[in-house]
Amino acid sequence: MEKTVWNTIDREKAYDFASDYITFLNKSKTERLCTDYSLYLAEKKGFTELDNVKTLKPGDKVYAVNRGKSIVFAIIGKDDILNGINLVAAHIDSPRLDLKPNPVYEDLGIAMAKTHYYGGIKKYQWTTIPLSLIGTVVKENGEIVEVNIGEDEDDPVFTITDLLPHLAADQMSKKMGQFMSGEDLNAVLGSLPNDDEKDKVKGAILALLKDKYGIDEEDFISSELVFVPSFMAKSVGLDSSFVGSYGQDDRVCAYTSFEAILNIENPEKTCVCYLADKEEIGSMGSTGTKSRFLETFAAHLINSVKGGYNELYLKDCFSASKCLSADVTAGYDPNYKSVCEEQNSAYMGGGLCICKYTGARGKSGTSDANAEFVGEIRRIFNSNNVKWQIAELGKVDQGGGGTVAQYIANMNIETLDCGVPILSMHSPFELASKADIYMGYLGYKAFLESK
Repeated sequence: MEKTVWNTIDREKAYDFASDYITFLNKSKTERLCTDYSLYLAEKKGFTELDNVKTLKPGDKVYAVNRGKSIVFAIIGKDDILNGINLVAAHIDSPRLDLKPNPVYEDLGIAMAKTHYYGGIKKYQWTTIPLSLIGTVVKENGEIVEVNIGEDEDDPVFTITDLLPHLAADQMSKKMGQFMSGEDLNAVLGSLPNDDEKDKVKGAILALLKDKYGIDEEDFISSELVFVPSFMAKSVGLDSSFVGSYGQDDRVCAYTSFEAILNIENPEKTCVCYLADKEEIGSMGSTGTKSRFLETFAAHLINSVKGGYNELYLKDCFSASKCLSADVTAGYDPNYKSVCEEQNSAYMGGGLCICKYTGARGKSGTSDANAEFVGEIRRIFNSNNVKWQIAELGKVDQGGGGTVAQYIANMNIETLDCGVPILSMHSPFELASKADIYMGYLGYKAFLESK
């Protein structure tokens, strides 16, 4: 198989698709923003909230939102829904820095914010970069306040300091994973004092928040405020062949699968796109894939299509269903060849990547798709001119990682990992090839439309 597909695809279409994707990334830096923007685009395409309809017929388009942080879309197919659905599942949360419940303090005349990192990060990568503060605050009276500081061109930004190399002899002698702790990831908030007797700078910062947002210090307890990189998604390279951005794990697969379902009309099978939260911390919680949200949504679909429901309907539907777990995989990096095995690595620009299994070492934490389903996906992709490759996530004993595939498969749904290769995964600025992004869209669309 060729290691690049650039010479066999429509480059103009790939670049145009990536342009819209960059816009999506810049509007979707948190799972809440991603849900809101996806919903906005879907309603423009005729999708209706499932709770607002009583009966469904082929061609109908519906969605459901889960607590503002995950969302699922469906188009009813011509085939009996009990014969299964075609599902693409991605996640829209990404590694970040959450504010602690009591975050604000003052030290040496500087107001600081304590953070708790979310997901797997290299801590040093989050220092000395501009950060935006984004999120939701729920006040004691129930009022909801949206905060977004750092995204507008005229906004101030935040940052986490690092030690100057002139004084870093002790720090640099430590192992990379030890020279910075999670408790060192404290962001600079400001330095102007007010007239309080103590904590003058902290008091001034809290006064600013009160004045602009009506937020008291206690309101941080019932908030979801996060620091994310403030720089925007951009084309990368002299030829602009890459997209560089925060959050491409996994919003690159979320966007491509979402765009796929937006551009489908009257499918044979009922097709579903599920954009979930909490994957980076194990898919736990009411908005993660381990919740019953997808099952509940499917049960409501069946009830609205069949005019009635029993538990066997859902079991029959899921046992006949098929899923692509749309999550990124590790791209083969020319700077770090030693962690990958050449024959079974994902090449940048090599097309959409199938991963029969993920997991760690002895396939721990993977669903390991069966050969029949892998063969079926090969047939679908080849017959629709989707350029694809197959890979593992690095060398066998090097480490590994997981996706939502195992949780979907545990619902008795045939599931296969299939995503876009990424360089610098989980960093504040990840790279994806525009060729692979476009193939992701074509591959997910071909699968959703398949019989």
